[in-house]
Amino acid sequence: MEVQRVIVSTSTSAFRLASRLERVGFSDIVKIRNKIMQLRASGATVYQFEGGEPFLTTPEPIKEAMAQALRDNKTRYAPSSGIPELRAAIADKLRERNRINVREEDVVVLNGGMQGLFGAFQSVVEPDEEVLVFSPFWTPIKDLIAHCRGNTVLVPTEEARRDGFADTLKRYATEKTRAIYYNTPQNPSGVVFTRNEAEAVAQFARERDLIVIADEAYENLVYDGEHVSIASLDGMPERTITVYTLSKSYAMTGWRIGYAVATEPWMSGIKKCLLYSTNGVSTPTQWAALTAFNLPGDFHETTRDAYRVRRDLLISGLNELGLTCDAPAGAFYAFPDVSRLSMDSRAAADILLDRAQVATVPGNVFGEHGEGHLRFSFSTSPEVIQAGLDSMRRNL
Repeated sequence: MEVQRVIVSTSTSAFRLASRLERVGFSDIVKIRNKIMQLRASGATVYQFEGGEPFLTTPEPIKEAMAQALRDNKTRYAPSSGIPELRAAIADKLRERNRINVREEDVVVLNGGMQGLFGAFQSVVEPDEEVLVFSPFWTPIKDLIAHCRGNTVLVPTEEARRDGFADTLKRYATEKTRAIYYNTPQNPSGVVFTRNEAEAVAQFARERDLIVIADEAYENLVYDGEHVSIASLDGMPERTITVYTLSKSYAMTGWRIGYAVATEPWMSGIKKCLLYSTNGVSTPTQWAALTAFNLPGDFHETTRDAYRVRRDLLISGLNELGLTCDAPAGAFYAFPDVSRLSMDSRAAADILLDRAQVATVPGNVFGEHGEGHLRFSFSTSPEVIQAGLDSMRRNL
């Protein structure tokens, strides 16, 4: 019997990645995390300040609600936009705490904040359009924009606060500007935009007819000042897509659940991205999330107090070491100036890891305006923070 030979083409015309992914990269933070895991696997002691997870575990009532949902066989398909009970609870929270005037139909439940941001940028940004991004910035944003074949334009936060938001945004905006990415509290710096700053950004967006994609992942971790949702301001609900996650507020990083609030046409765009990617969110996870919104009223206050203790311990120690750092107003990151170690933040991170076994994230991972800085997470135990500081005192 004659065997037919199948010729498989390996030509570049066939074996090529879709061009829309050419400018999309992988997370530098994940690469750093992998290196640390290798060090720990080899038996080395590493004081980890590079992470982005809450120090606490998921509250027991949330875990019990998940178990109960499984016992009750709440495991079938849910409405792709989310179970009605959860959307209603989210809408109540948005009206009461964020002061955003929303209806339940303006809310969609998502697989974490990342899916919300993905859907938001996909719904707004056309190829070659520009998005203004306050910098330093959370690194995946440039890749989410690149996936739309859009262009990231970095707006230095320090410059905007010094020179005024209107004048600064005007310098960086062009006729191709389509949207503003607005993150408060900020990752990696912990900056919390004030109400006046939010008003200035909102006015600029209204005058230029821009869309705002607001990322409020750390809304419940504000130590100084107030959290202002830009969508709560006059004329902003219809031109703002606001994305939230339960990851940071309720220590649910691995649960992968978040939500977005928007009006049309943005809501239809986000729903389409949800429908044709995951077709919804795990049903029992949504019932667990519903319980999160019914935790005791002092839950967030107690959590903030615990973070504040950690923040103050780390900031005091860093300044004592000559790594100058203002106390962040929000989130759980410190972003000190480490130029005394090296002007190259990657070199500075290597120095800390090699000499003191302290793991951090280089500032230039967060854009050019992060150079000369390192990101330290204080979302760990006070004992680890103290041990890391002691190691730096001995070895730097």
